[in-house]
Amino acid sequence: MKASQFFVSTLRDAPADAEVVSHQLMMRSGMIKKLGAGIYSYMPMGLRVIRKVEAIVREEMNRAGAVELTMPVVQPAELWQETGRFEKMGPELLRIKDRHGRDFVVQPTSEEVITDIARQDLRSYKQLPKNLYQIQTKFRDERRPRFGLMRGREFTMKDAYSFDRDQAGAKASYQVMATAYRRIFDRFGLTYRAVAADSGAIGGDLSEEFQVIAATGEDAIVYCPASDYAANMEKAESLAPPGPRGGAVEPLTRTPTPGKSTCAEVATLLGVPLSTTVKSLVLATEELNDYEEVVSTRIWLLLLRGDHDMNEVKVGKVPGLAGGFRFATVAEIEDHFGCKPGYLGPIKLLKPVQVVADREVAVMADWICGANQADLHLTGVNWGRDLPEPDLVADLRNVVEGDASPDGRGALVIERGIEVGHVFYLGTKYSRAMNATFLGEDGKPAHFEMGCYGIGITRLPAAAIEQNHDDRGIIWPDAIAPFTVVICPIGMDRSADVKAAAEKLHDQLRDNGVDVLLDDRGERPGAMFADWELIGVPHRVVISDRGLKEGQLEYQHRRDTSATKVPAPEVYAFVTTRLASAATAGQ
Repeated sequence: MKASQFFVSTLRDAPADAEVVSHQLMMRSGMIKKLGAGIYSYMPMGLRVIRKVEAIVREEMNRAGAVELTMPVVQPAELWQETGRFEKMGPELLRIKDRHGRDFVVQPTSEEVITDIARQDLRSYKQLPKNLYQIQTKFRDERRPRFGLMRGREFTMKDAYSFDRDQAGAKASYQVMATAYRRIFDRFGLTYRAVAADSGAIGGDLSEEFQVIAATGEDAIVYCPASDYAANMEKAESLAPPGPRGGAVEPLTRTPTPGKSTCAEVATLLGVPLSTTVKSLVLATEELNDYEEVVSTRIWLLLLRGDHDMNEVKVGKVPGLAGGFRFATVAEIEDHFGCKPGYLGPIKLLKPVQVVADREVAVMADWICGANQADLHLTGVNWGRDLPEPDLVADLRNVVEGDASPDGRGALVIERGIEVGHVFYLGTKYSRAMNATFLGEDGKPAHFEMGCYGIGITRLPAAAIEQNHDDRGIIWPDAIAPFTVVICPIGMDRSADVKAAAEKLHDQLRDNGVDVLLDDRGERPGAMFADWELIGVPHRVVISDRGLKEGQLEYQHRRDTSATKVPAPEVYAFVTTRLASAATAGQ
């Protein structure tokens, strides 16, 4: 490919609304152009990257035995009404009507459609297992689209769905996909982690997120460097402290804390570690009647160490809270504690509440909490002596760096990550809702056991850039670069020798299957180099009259700080060797 035949359109500066590096660089390098909020045109340079991502995904999905199909972007609302998601899904689901007033949705995902296909065509256990996938446009009407392709409204996703006769088969299908995903992300040449994820209301442990490691990632991922343990923040377990609870040493004392309503302020005032304080979080659960009317409300008091943060996913699994909870209103808090938030504690309440202590708090002694009176806290608080043992003890908090790994093999480390893939065991959630059954070996109908598996095709290039860039631009891994090699001839329009050498090398590489581009635009060297450093082509060969007279060309990898001189007759072999080494290393 010659640059004059291609579409190269770089910008000196990024648009003002480009907040993160990937958005800035994709706009500046001419890979995407904004059409509307969260909606982008994929320009030729960016589309080449996306097609390479798709090709790797497609190859590995096919290798794993999945079968490709394509489902409509616009889907009838009736299917979504069967599962209840038409009503329950928030405004992210774009609902539309046709000319006859019939309801449709623009798909954000396709569980309903694929389940409808299965219930029509997969009639017998003899047809199972089956895994069907698509690479298709999706739309989610994000309230605040931002970060370019990281959180757009229209995007491309690979979504796959497995169908099995029983749980054992579904788990086997899940493992096949989990293995295929590791091959896919290995081939991308990115640093990533597969982390255990929360399975939500479905339960079970079969859920993993694939996170590209990047300092700008929105997700916190937790892992142990000494073992294979890795989980997202919602899933990562906080172990109970070892050893028995310490004995009471301090007397229970009402201590003035005027104007100090937070644990941090109280700790500073009293000159004690924040870890000796306990924060009070008040939640409420409601019992509804058949008419969705509230018939009773129950108040819960959660106790966490002052330096820890509540994990809502974990709290949502506490018995009694698993059905849904909300934070209590100020009126409810005053009714039970006799005090406004800021000075709350578990001692001398006006009305009973359900007390749930985090594992750390349950073994603390001589701790500090609110006195349920403005400008006062209690110091020297101890379980058993000053208040009853908690009603429940549970893991309620986010882990922090240095916590013991749940597998007992070291301490936890926290990194930032960008989720680009997710494998998930669905069970019979959709097959039951849509009465999707097959005839089992016993001749009786049974619901399909399902799994779903997604990869953000258009999100992945943005994640790759967040991980691979410098102050000059993008640094693509070979596998997904728009071009693998760029040839930069200096004065090609003035030198027949340079032109001949450049075209010869271009043709040799092209004929050997290398994705090579020859920059024949006649740009000045500085402008030409700046373009390709911004675009991020990993391998560059510079050909000049001076170099040819010296019998040498210049090779430079995008990560190299300086060029390497290569004898002109050897440059083809040199470049292909570098490409082979990069492919072997997954670079």
